[in-house]
Amino acid sequence: MFPRPIASANVFLALVLVALVTFPSAAGAGDSDQSLSFRPNDPLNRSAFDHFYNLDYDRSVQEFDQVLQRHPDDPFAVNHLLTTVLFRELYRMGSLDTGEYANDSFIRAAHRPADPKVKQQIQDLVQRALQLEEKSLSANPKDVVALYARGATRAQFATYTAMVEHAWFSALRNAVGARRDHERVLELAPGDTPAKLIVGAHNYVMGSLPLALRGGFSMLGFGGNKELGLQQLRECAQATGETSTDAKILLVLFLRREHRYDEALSLARGLIQSYPHDVLMALEEGNLLRAEGHDQEAATVYRKVWQAGRVGFYDGLHYEIAALSLGDLLRGEKDYGEAVQSYELVNAAPQPDSETLQKANLAAGEIYDLLGKRDLALKKYQAVVAVDSSTSFAETASKYQKEPYREE
Repeated sequence: MFPRPIASANVFLALVLVALVTFPSAAGAGDSDQSLSFRPNDPLNRSAFDHFYNLDYDRSVQEFDQVLQRHPDDPFAVNHLLTTVLFRELYRMGSLDTGEYANDSFIRAAHRPADPKVKQQIQDLVQRALQLEEKSLSANPKDVVALYARGATRAQFATYTAMVEHAWFSALRNAVGARRDHERVLELAPGDTPAKLIVGAHNYVMGSLPLALRGGFSMLGFGGNKELGLQQLRECAQATGETSTDAKILLVLFLRREHRYDEALSLARGLIQSYPHDVLMALEEGNLLRAEGHDQEAATVYRKVWQAGRVGFYDGLHYEIAALSLGDLLRGEKDYGEAVQSYELVNAAPQPDSETLQKANLAAGEIYDLLGKRDLALKKYQAVVAVDSSTSFAETASKYQKEPYREE
């Protein structure tokens, strides 16, 4: 029915994953006033959410774990801990680079493997949440709160099965289940704006597929409308409920794919104001400016992020990505001298991400080859291999150790 079925499925699922990189709503499902209440009603939730969105995953995990200990039978408490544990691991793996989600490159991106103990913890939390949700739904199939919670659990499990396990069809099954649960919520409670988050994301995803593929999925009952999806996400973003943050994050990613940079920048800058320690969103401002063609403004943002990181503003986070991004920008302008200096900065970070370090050293080696500085190039290629000889970056570096890099 579909052209190139495996490749097509992977593209679809990759887009679904972009849609599911969200935090399950803590606001009470069915609440029409969109107040900033949290489910469960625990004073520690607000702090835990703030730490989560500022990428302070360790403290967020600790706080959500304390909330769960006090509310062991609340599926929302389980889901919050589940999501934070999952995203902490995805960040450690190097799978949350927003630049990869501007297109489909993250389908092919190879990252560090997940920790087996964390994988088991995630699976256990998924089962715990589902058991609580199914128990409520067996007693009342129209339980809006339980339907919402189950949709959130399924959404996170879809993210896990695809981004960690690379089990694409399992991810598809859970993603579709999440959408159906939240569509049912909207049938029972039409004013439930938080439920529009996953439904809107899926509408955008399905509406973004090639026409032939979209038609095939429509025959299976998986319809979509890109503009409707964006509008539903805007409704979430403009509301005062907690899910407004998730909707804004998704809109930044989706609008960048649509080349609607002004709206995406406005949202990104608002998020940076709310969560100033989120280095990924700070970098995304630079990425958006660069994508729009404002290279000098983008360079200023990258330098600002690097300098803030050097004085401890992004403590424990990989702010050195800013130096890599700046180097890539300058290299694109053929300012090789400044570009290589930026790449070299990555080595100055206290504990640089290994993948970022390999990318920077490989790029520096290539530039040194272009500048005719073969000895320096060889040192950089050797440094790439020394970090991890099993990666694709090391394979490329080994190739250039034998034969100098040349631009095509």
